[in-house]
Amino acid sequence: MKKDLVSKNIIKELLKDIARYFLNLEINEIEFLDKELKRIEKREADIVAIIDNSFILHLEIQNSNDKFMANRMLRYYVDIEKITSLPIKQYLIYIGKEKPKFQTKIQKDMISYEYNFIDIKNIDCEILLDQKSPEALVLAILCDFKNKKPKDVIQYIVNKLYEYTNHNANEYRKYIMMLEILSTNRNVLNEVKEAEMLREVAYQDLPSWHIGFEQGIEQGIEQGVSKGRLEERKKAIEILYSMGIDIATISKKFNITEDEVKNLIKG
Repeated sequence: MKKDLVSKNIIKELLKDIARYFLNLEINEIEFLDKELKRIEKREADIVAIIDNSFILHLEIQNSNDKFMANRMLRYYVDIEKITSLPIKQYLIYIGKEKPKFQTKIQKDMISYEYNFIDIKNIDCEILLDQKSPEALVLAILCDFKNKKPKDVIQYIVNKLYEYTNHNANEYRKYIMMLEILSTNRNVLNEVKEAEMLREVAYQDLPSWHIGFEQGIEQGIEQGVSKGRLEERKKAIEILYSMGIDIATISKKFNITEDEVKNLIKG
């Protein structure tokens, strides 16, 4: 339950940016209606709010197919309508890997109902990555990376978050927490944690910081090692090993033998 509540709070904090980049909506004032909607079950990204005192926004983020989604959304609509006379805009944002198979409308008997559906794969990740905004970078974790390696994109996001927060530790950690929680929807939490570790051991001083995600972090590590940054390498290896990354993986990443890894850990 705690994770669900934290996730919901993060979605709330990012709602204006979600609306801007995913829904093509510019919003200013938000009044959340959690307490008024007792019957709507608590779901990880279930958001209902009055927007600019002009309409109700109901947002669902879904990472798997649900053949009963239209029925659920209709039930939500009925619940919301009970407490307001404002127009209601409903959106489902799908971030799953499988091909979407959602029923988005109900045409049955005397019922005619439909909600807005957005497949995250149709959102260009580059648009978010190009924004000089921590919020946009955090949301980029939900987009489809196209032909880019997830590890490279995530390293780029983490590096830029540090840069855009002006190296402010508290601000940086706030956005990293958001990134970690949202990354669970894409099953890339381990990659996020690894990217954090690589940044924290001063790899922003290596060529990889400037190379960017197109060429990848591994190349930068190899270049840094070849320049003799032995202490940084030793520290990085110790941190990765303490986090449970196996010796074989560390050996491959740093292009050294497993015996060398073991000696550095012992030393």
